[in-house]
Amino acid sequence: MNRPPATEGMRHVALFVTNLEACEKFYVDLLGMQVEWRPDPDNVYLTSGNDNLALHRASDDFDTSGQQKLDHIGFIIKNENQVDEWYKFLQYHDISIRQPPRTHRDGARSFYCYDPANTVVQIIYHPPIS
Repeated sequence: MNRPPATEGMRHVALFVTNLEACEKFYVDLLGMQVEWRPDPDNVYLTSGNDNLALHRASDDFDTSGQQKLDHIGFIIKNENQVDEWYKFLQYHDISIRQPPRTHRDGARSFYCYDPANTVVQIIYHPPIS
């Protein structure tokens, strides 16, 4: 059997979060996403125009003791200079930084921070797709 045509890329991520409101504020107010759909008070779907991030309120007994299986999620930006602009902007808003900006061996430049649910978020300029 032949493989079907390649996918169009990963454009949807769904996260359980313990503080839905704080996470929505981070992704909308700071990262500039828009609410696409709010089916109920415990779920919100956000978009940057060509992607979809679903935030689902975790139950009170949600197990946060285990190691996160998701390493990080990344947001692509258009040029290398914006990495440092985003870094300064998120620092100004007291967002916890995991790793300051650096240029990678492949020419990409990025930094890592944490959203209010402690999900690692990468802001990245990646030449092949930026």
